[in-house]
Amino acid sequence: MSIGQEARPKIRFGEAFRYWVRLGFINFGGPAGQIAMMHRDLVDRNRWIAEGDFLRALNFCMLLPGPEAQQLATYIGWRLHGIRGGLMAGLWFILPSVFVLLALSWVVAAHGDVPLVTSLFYGIQPVVVAIVAEAVIRIGRRTLRHWVLFTMAAGAFVAIYAFRLPFPLIVLTAALLGLTLSRWWPRAFAPGESHNVREGNTPQLGASTGEYPKFVRTIKVLAICIGLWLVPVSALVLWRGFESVYFQEASFFTIAAFVTFGGAYAVLSFVAQAAVNVYGWLNPGEMVRGLALAESTPGPLIMVTQYVGFMGAWRYHGDLPPLVSGTIGALTVTYVTFLPSFMFIFAGAPYIEALAKSQRLQSALVGVTASVVGVILNLGVFFGTHVLLPSGHLDLFALALGVASFIVLSRLHWQVPVVVLLGAAIGVLWTVGRTTLGL
Repeated sequence: MSIGQEARPKIRFGEAFRYWVRLGFINFGGPAGQIAMMHRDLVDRNRWIAEGDFLRALNFCMLLPGPEAQQLATYIGWRLHGIRGGLMAGLWFILPSVFVLLALSWVVAAHGDVPLVTSLFYGIQPVVVAIVAEAVIRIGRRTLRHWVLFTMAAGAFVAIYAFRLPFPLIVLTAALLGLTLSRWWPRAFAPGESHNVREGNTPQLGASTGEYPKFVRTIKVLAICIGLWLVPVSALVLWRGFESVYFQEASFFTIAAFVTFGGAYAVLSFVAQAAVNVYGWLNPGEMVRGLALAESTPGPLIMVTQYVGFMGAWRYHGDLPPLVSGTIGALTVTYVTFLPSFMFIFAGAPYIEALAKSQRLQSALVGVTASVVGVILNLGVFFGTHVLLPSGHLDLFALALGVASFIVLSRLHWQVPVVVLLGAAIGVLWTVGRTTLGL
């Protein structure tokens, strides 16, 4: 019997389709808000899936690289209606944001120097710095519960900030350290409470479903996903060559999709360093703007990678119109970013469930999570330097707005989209006021 089969009614495909479409347009609030929204709708209100099954699915997704909320939607869709249900849920979770971000990316690329747009982002950028700072503190408090973990976080920050070590190498090293150091400090590397969507519920990591996938089926899923990657990427290579920005973006973001342990903020540091300093797809200010757009639109935060793909292909458009090139780059990046997420769910969830019982795996994941705090801190320093010290001198307006934004986010718990919009409005008012007064 399928997970939760006895606890839920038969759900019509059309009814589920309408829900997933609606969710795609309203899933603001980042992973925590999106997961809470699905829990309220699917467990409490509609009773489509049992509480324990929802939490078990969530635990699977927390162990995987990639956007956990989108993977959770894919998993639940799959449990309700098989592969077609998973595709429907996972695709509609991101489709609205694909088109919204395409339009906004074009505005930034084509009209970023227009005074109104410039003033909007002048107010938004300090808010982004506050968002990242709040994330560092929030995740750090939950994660760094032992001095060994605090030391690992500090080491990860130094490794990526001072020595520019690659993010995948940092993740691998942290995992190995977690395995090794857990022998001496077992309590430090014992798994804490799993991510929870309702107070009082404690998910049981590794609860078995009693089902084990057939190996042949798993190989088929992997082969199909590999083919789905090879065909369009090969077509891009035949059309534009290996040196083209499209192949560079496809290969880089495919790697990024497999190392996004720790959530979107962790991988953003990896993406920002490479996109700005290695490939030159965009400048630091444009990267900050992209995060602001992703924070204030529906869909996973990792959709900021689509914006990076658009800006890179727009800048290196070659003989194509910039808009055409940017659109190809954006869609390519989105495709290779989310394809692995579907592969992980359709092929790997049962195996991940079995692995979740391993104490050694849990120790490795605790080590990775600790290092992620240092990586996110690097992202905050990267953004903060370019926003607060744009020309080597402190911008007092940006500092004041950043501090105020941090306070309302961390103390008053305002919603991120609201703070971003207020920041944009304040930026316009400040710019207009200075212009009027001739300052």
